[in-house]
Order: sequence, then C-alpha cells, then structure tokens
Amino acid sequence: MYADGQRSASNAAGPGSDRGNWRSSGGCGGKPAGRSPSRCLLKMVKGNIVPEDILSFCCNGLQGSTSPPPPCSRDPGEREEAPGAMGGRSPTEVQMSQLVLPCHTNHRGELSAGQLLKWIDTAACLSAERHAGCPCVTASMDDIYFEHTISVGQVVNIKAKVNRAFNSSMEVGIQVSYEDLCSGKHCSICKAYATFVAQGPPGTKVKLKPLAPQTEEEKIEHSIAAERRRMRLVHKDTLKDLLTRSPRETELETRDGSVVVPAEKTRVESVELVLPPHANHQGNTFGGQIMAWMENVATIAASRLCHAHPTLRAIEMFHFRGPSQVGDRLVLKAIVNNAFKNSMEVGVCAEAYGQEMSVSRRHINSAFMTFVVLDEEGRPRTLPMVVPQPGDGERRYREASARKKIRLDRKYVVSCKQTEVPLSVPWDQSNKVYLSYNNVSALKTLVAKANWALAREKEKVRIYTLEEDKFLSFRIEMSVRIAAGQAFSLLSDLRRRHEWDSHYASAELVQQVDEDDAIYHVVSQTLSHENKPQDFVILASRRKPCDKGDPYVVAFRSVTLPTHPACSSFTRGETLCSGFCVWPESEEASKVAYYNQATPGYLAYVTTNVAGLSSSFCATFEACERFLLKNKDDLIARLRDL
Repeated sequence: MYADGQRSASNAAGPGSDRGNWRSSGGCGGKPAGRSPSRCLLKMVKGNIVPEDILSFCCNGLQGSTSPPPPCSRDPGEREEAPGAMGGRSPTEVQMSQLVLPCHTNHRGELSAGQLLKWIDTAACLSAERHAGCPCVTASMDDIYFEHTISVGQVVNIKAKVNRAFNSSMEVGIQVSYEDLCSGKHCSICKAYATFVAQGPPGTKVKLKPLAPQTEEEKIEHSIAAERRRMRLVHKDTLKDLLTRSPRETELETRDGSVVVPAEKTRVESVELVLPPHANHQGNTFGGQIMAWMENVATIAASRLCHAHPTLRAIEMFHFRGPSQVGDRLVLKAIVNNAFKNSMEVGVCAEAYGQEMSVSRRHINSAFMTFVVLDEEGRPRTLPMVVPQPGDGERRYREASARKKIRLDRKYVVSCKQTEVPLSVPWDQSNKVYLSYNNVSALKTLVAKANWALAREKEKVRIYTLEEDKFLSFRIEMSVRIAAGQAFSLLSDLRRRHEWDSHYASAELVQQVDEDDAIYHVVSQTLSHENKPQDFVILASRRKPCDKGDPYVVAFRSVTLPTHPACSSFTRGETLCSGFCVWPESEEASKVAYYNQATPGYLAYVTTNVAGLSSSFCATFEACERFLLKNKDDLIARLRDL
C-alpha cells in the first residue's frame, strides 16, 4: 500500500512513493545515506523549529501516517524495560527442536503436515500449562499458512509462549522454523496462534493469573491478543453475513479443457481408536493428534481429485467443540468442497463415540484445509473442476467460495508484508472485521514502542518523538480532569473534531458500521500543492479496555468507498495510523495521548519547508482540553437521559 506521511492521491503533498506498513511490525528499510529526514525533523522539534505543515499533520491526525500493531497495557509515559528483567526470556516460553526422520515424512521425503501439527500443539500446550500450573486443552487454532516444506534430515525449531491470559483461557503464540544442519540455513515455516483452556477439578473453573509482559515484543503481542480474540468471536458471523449477501444459486466455474470430477468421488471416511499414547495424563486426546488424523484423511480426499500428491498450504481457523478420551472411536470424514484454478478446499469432520454399538456421535471438530499440487518446478498445477452433489454439496461449494474470499481478505489485511497492500483499502462487509483489527492493532503497536523521547514540555502538554528507521512518530499527551470513559466518548466522534481542532473543516458520518466502527468523510482546512482542500475517507475504530491497565482506544486509518470517490474539488489525502489512547488516572482524571507516525515521503517534504517557530502543538491540545471540560457535564446529562 502506498503510504506517504501526508500523501494525496495526486502526490500533491510532496515527493515520495513510499509504501506504508500493514502489519504488526515497524517500518522497514535501512537508513538513508547521510542525514535522514526524520533526524533533521527531530532536531527541529527539540529546538522548537516546527513548520506549520507538520503541526497540521500531527494535530490533525489524518494527514499521513503509518504504523504497525501492539500492547497498551503500560502507561504511555513509561520507558521500555530491559529484557534482562526476566533473564531475557519469558517464563512461559517453551522451545522444541525435532530432527526430521524418515518415519516423519511422506513419499517425497518431506515432513508431513500432520506430524508438524502434533509438534506445534505439544509445544503450545506445554507453554500454556507452564503459565496455568494445571492441565490445559486446545480450544482453537487460528489460520496457519505453511510457507515452505521441510525435508528429512533437517531440524524443526518451535518456540511457543503465552501472549495473554484471559479468565480461564489464554492465547499462545507459536513460531516454527527449520534449520539445515549442513548449510546452517534457517527459514521460517509458519506462525500460529492457539487458544488453550485451563482444566481444574471436575465442575470447577480455573481463574488464570494475569500475564506481565516485559519486552516490547511481548507487550505488542499482549495487546493485540485482545484484538485477535475479538476477531475469533465474530468469525462465524462474518461467514454467515457473506453467504446471506451472495447468490443462492450455485454457479459452477467453467474452465477450458479441465477434467470434471464429482465431489462424491473424493469422499473419505476413516476410524481411529484413541489409545493412551494419543492422550494426556487426564486421558483427553491431544488436539495435535486429532489434527494429524484430520490432515491424513484430507490429503487422501485431495489426492482423489487430482490423482497426484497434494501439498497442504493453509488451515482455516477452527474450534474444538468438545473433548474425546482414551477408548473413544474417532470417525474422520473428508471431501473436496470446491476446486479453484490452482487450489482446492477440503472439508474435514471428526466425530467421537464410546462403544462400537453406540448410535449417537459427538462432534469434536470441523476444519477446512487448502491444498495445491506442485509441478517439478514447484509451481501450482491447474486442478480439475468439482461438481457438487445437490443439497449439502452445493451448500459446501458456496461456503468454500465465501471462505476463500474471507481467507484472502484476512491474509491481505492482517498478515501481509509492507509494500504488498495499498494504503487505502476498499472497505466492504466481508473485510470489515479485519480492517478494524488492523486499524486498532496498528495504533497499539505504536503505543507499545520503546524509546519514546521527551522533545518538548509546555505546562500540561508533553510532546514525545520516536525515531525508527525512516519513520518519525509523535506522541502528544496531557492529563485532564475528566473521566476516561467520558473523554473516550467525546474524542471518538469525528463530527465534533472541528470544535477544537482548527485543521478540521467538517466531518460527515458516512456509515455507522457497528457499535465500535464508523466511516467518516473528512474535509481539512489544510490546502494541498494544488491549492485545494484535502479530504479523507476515514475508518474510526474504538475499543474499551479489555482488562485493567488497558487504555480506551480510538484509531483512524484511510479506506476507500465507491460512494465517496476522489473528486476534483479536493485533493484526496490518506493516513495509515493515528489515534487517541486514554488511560484512567483516577475516577475523575485521565491521561489523553494522541499518536501519529510520519513516513519518509512526507518527512522529505517537511524538511524543505521549515516555517519558523510555532506552538500549534500545545495550542491545539489545550483547545482539546477546553473542549473536553466544557462538554463532560452535557455528556453525563445525555447518558442519564438514556
């Protein structure tokens, strides 16, 4: 995506075609030769030599930015603690190294995905139990994308640690890489997030102790874990909504010269007996073992479609519906739901029953796996088409198409690399959850960054800067005699921003997406190089604290809407990351902080347009304080009326 600090659709705001950051990492790229623009600008800020344009940029909050995703559990004024506080390693961290032997591989001498899933689940479970101090079971696994295959003789390195503990569940982050012992080469395989539930004595719930992140990375993961949890909870609703709006009729894809295979010919059913080696010390079947059995039948179903040996590329987010125990029979069913040009989706279901004559079966899990077939050069082959059976087959066919769109949206928005995605992403119903996730996560990442430096302090207002590679970020904060929740309500409505921010001309509510997200069309007072006002289409995402110590968050990013295209009356501007965080200091006081991150293209423009001394930073924030104090009583009265 394209992301200049204050970049218009016609590049009117200055030179540079830099691309912004879409995911939970900081800016990329090395430092430019000589004196970097951000270092020059940092010096200007500390010396009170701040051009009017950058003041507009920072106080406005909409004129350019970028940012990565993270934790907000620490006070914004605190500095990052050294990793040495905990010996440089999280107490929940578990490391596992496994040498890939022939018994772990398929016919090509590559590690089977099922075996890898067993190792991933085992390492994650050990990490969860280290924090909980009691047995834990796998509740769910987020999407997993396998980037490479692993060959016999190589070493699989797995690192797992708890990112955040909620009430009785916790998120465990898993990183998987392989190591070639002969060449010394290391390569990333996948990154996964699993949710585990602590198990106490029968009939009791385990209350997990909070996790105290120490390093910057841990604080980032801790904060974003709350956003990932929110995304998991609405995953089913997202699919249902997309299916509701899609045509009911099943339109079969046409592909010239392709073989057509009835879906029923790919159906597989297999049974497994759960033995003690497949279960933990409480007798519950390992989640990784169930996943391995499911991957086995899914691979057979995929092979029946293409008459070749497929490669697993991704596993859709899934949830375990219930446990199975030693002595259970697990019935595993798989079928190809849909075959696209170069990939196919296989649906897998696991059911359990206790005795051979038992009639009722318990639904344990359902999963959807994406396979490809690679040619000799490693490129995906064109696949045969699938003809679904009427009824349930057609439903699965349509759902597979919907899941593919959601999966691409999720990968496109949540986990893509910088330079891969445009700054203003088209907003629609299918990707609204993931755009909201990215919006909030980007701001939380910026909040959690270490090494913020105090650049200027005037009475109540403090201005901090953060120089990172080619990026210069700003944080402007103050303490206000207003409850955090009240400040949150007032600052999250962009329609009132012009009452205290002179850079705003107007803000129109275009769409109230849901309770937490809204889209605005904003017109700025700032003129572009074309001597026209700038306008923005902004997604505003708000979040209340997930736990004690978390701030109230209001995040802003650019999106595009077909109803509001760029027009000749304005210069379309874009922003990637800006927003407010509000921390309660007492029942009647809070700390309000505004964040924004500038990218190289805008910094180069700013450093050639120095306009002398200015105090607009402080003046704008002081106006914000007056706005909050003036309107807090009216807000209390309105809330009472409700």
